[in-house]
Amino acid sequence: MNTASRGQIALNYTLLILFSFMALFPVFGVFLASVYPSGTQPSSFAPPPHWDFHNFVTAWTNGHFSMYFRSSAIVAISTVVFSTVLSILGGYAFGTMRFRGSKVLFYTFIIGLIIPTEATIVALYYDIRSLHLLDTYTALIMIEVSGEVAFGVFWMRAAFMSAPRSLMEAARIDGASTWKLMWRIMIPFAWPAILIFMVLTFADSWDEFFLALVFTTSDSHLTAPAGLQVFSSKYLLNVPLVAAGAVIVSVPIIVVFLIFQRQFIRGVLTGAVKQ
Repeated sequence: MNTASRGQIALNYTLLILFSFMALFPVFGVFLASVYPSGTQPSSFAPPPHWDFHNFVTAWTNGHFSMYFRSSAIVAISTVVFSTVLSILGGYAFGTMRFRGSKVLFYTFIIGLIIPTEATIVALYYDIRSLHLLDTYTALIMIEVSGEVAFGVFWMRAAFMSAPRSLMEAARIDGASTWKLMWRIMIPFAWPAILIFMVLTFADSWDEFFLALVFTTSDSHLTAPAGLQVFSSKYLLNVPLVAAGAVIVSVPIIVVFLIFQRQFIRGVLTGAVKQ
């Protein structure tokens, strides 16, 4: 290994450590604040005099996070399922088929990535109200899916387009139909990309805050981040309790990533190699 290669490796590790520290330092600070005795004022990134893990029990009970977790789970899981199915179908069509208006229709999907939800929130509110879907899970799921599919079609199109043409031609010669080609050949081939999309969609849906505040009127349909905002408004001066609530809300995303981290990293590396 020459000097240039060693220097490049050292630079890579230095950057990784730097960015990891920047990402984890605030998380570590919130966790430290959450184990301070309730009602005390945490010091800046200093360990507490004694660790009070009962804050998590108090926050879970007083904050009604079981109800908020149920709402977030319904919205997130439903969004993942519908978004994944629609994105696979759309990405397969745009990535492997040529039909009239395909480019125009694809770029129409791309517009969904460009226009922020905040720019259309007023129109969305009146549309949802006219459909009598305010304060329902259906409204949150519909809007979430519409946003995720815009990215999902773009993502899955790229995944399907990276498949070798010879693979599809061989399946066609063996008599595979379009439907069989997608489910038996292309989906297993693109599974790493599909898994990445599912994890990202779950994280994005679980973190939904803005839509839950706009389209829900009762606490029973609030998502976990929106419920955290309600909880923090009640215990504004009790920093350890609010920090404990923040840690509780973030746990599902951390658990999902830890479960799928190997597949997630493998999918990212596979995509990088194919590119």
